[in-house]
Amino acid sequence: MTDSKVWLITGAGRGMGVDVAQAALAAGNRVVATARDAANVTAAIGEHDDLLAVSLDITDTDSIDAAAKAAIDRFGRIDVLVNNAGNFQAGYFEEMSPEQFRAQMETNFFGPLNVTRAVLPVMRRQRSGHIVTITSTAGIVSGGFGSAYGASKFALEGWMESLREEVAQFGIRVTAVEPGFFRTELLVEGSSTLWPALSIDDYADTAATIDGWKSMNGKQSGDPAKLAASLVKVVELAEAPARWVAGADAVQAVKHKGQTLIDQANAHLDLSTALDHDDDADVD
Repeated sequence: MTDSKVWLITGAGRGMGVDVAQAALAAGNRVVATARDAANVTAAIGEHDDLLAVSLDITDTDSIDAAAKAAIDRFGRIDVLVNNAGNFQAGYFEEMSPEQFRAQMETNFFGPLNVTRAVLPVMRRQRSGHIVTITSTAGIVSGGFGSAYGASKFALEGWMESLREEVAQFGIRVTAVEPGFFRTELLVEGSSTLWPALSIDDYADTAATIDGWKSMNGKQSGDPAKLAASLVKVVELAEAPARWVAGADAVQAVKHKGQTLIDQANAHLDLSTALDHDDDADVD
């Protein structure tokens, strides 16, 4: 049993958020578990003396402020924020409407920013805290049919890198989590996955690609309960990692991307490294 902390978890009405909330409770922590409808949290997790279920929409700043206040009113502090809520806007870039792309950024990128903006003043006053944001392997390695999703997750990665440096002075730790494929509800039809609104003949394989994504549901290799239990251990580490890559498939993908970046940096050194001003040259 570790010292009890207060966790605030978004997207805890289904999927991985439920597993994270249950793992945090099992480790002796107090948990503020949030979802758009708090009833979904209670239905998924049940009643617990150390659990507060709160309604929170990560795109609605009023509901975020109310949830943060409810957490403080009940437990007096917030020690760990887990930005977990999000969705998957699948599709080729040209077949997504501008509204779909913006909605993906609003939820997956600005949503965690909104919640963190409400929680940071609490952690600064405490001079302690840990911000954990669930990004994705797609935040390191994006691919076709994932333009909007990859963009939102890459944006989270860049924000988290900067935020880590900004808030370390206040004793606040920051960790990005990059899961691979886990058996969650992400690919469940009508749940967390949205499909492209437009149709362009040149992308003739769209229907087959959608069927391929749908067929993966329930067959992903990762166990979200194991990820949640390991995440609790990551939060307990004396030195918080900047990134925690979750899943054997994710580790392999991130390692390959790292080597690819090195190879790309070295590919045209003659063109890349001879770009400085020649300060010794004569100036007419």
